Amino acid sequence: MKVLLVEDDDRIAREIEHALRDSSYIVDRAIDGEEAWFKGDVEDYDAVILDLGLPTMEGVTILKRWRENERQFPVLILTARGTWAERVTGIDAGADDYLRKPFQMPELLARLRAILRRSTGRASSVIRVGPVTLDMLRKTVDVDGCDVGVTVQEYRLLSYLMHHEGRAISSSELVDHLYANDVHRAENAIEVLVGRLRRKLGVNIIHTKRGFGYMVDGGGS
Repeated sequence: MKVLLVEDDDRIAREIEHALRDSSYIVDRAIDGEEAWFKGDVEDYDAVILDLGLPTMEGVTILKRWRENERQFPVLILTARGTWAERVTGIDAGADDYLRKPFQMPELLARLRAILRRSTGRASSVIRVGPVTLDMLRKTVDVDGCDVGVTVQEYRLLSYLMHHEGRAISSSELVDHLYANDVHRAENAIEVLVGRLRRKLGVNIIHTKRGFGYMVDGGGS
């Protein structure tokens, strides 16, 4: 999952970024409003963590512009102010959740998982497709109750496909959501990653749709 972190306080941003990367998220950061607005308007993110008090453009203004341009990614707002009126303004502008500073990192991660679940119509941190279970909290994968040892990239790939069960996803989209922007990326790396993951799972839930990409479907055997 690829997250845009919009935070101008370097200390806070580094702490959040470290926690996100430890939780297997790909993180892109913006340090001011103009940069955040541009990145959110041209890149596809799975979620955004947005501070309200930003240089060059206020967070609420950015959010309103994204929503006006039909950018639908879930947004978790961070703020040091946090009055009830400000919370109402942020939610009315299109925020999915609100977290007041100072906060505990486990709560931020839990709220991020929650808005990601809601954005894909899921109610639990555990996703099941056929015999395969992915636990977003524990970062584990098992097949019929037996743990499968996966790498970080394999976990990211399976998580993205399972979050979008039933939809064919192109290699280029997978590249965008599995790798950081500053990493050299090749679409044939996805083919290799899919093949490796299929062998580890040992069950046929990742299907290739010629001309469209890859899709997770629990109907295979």
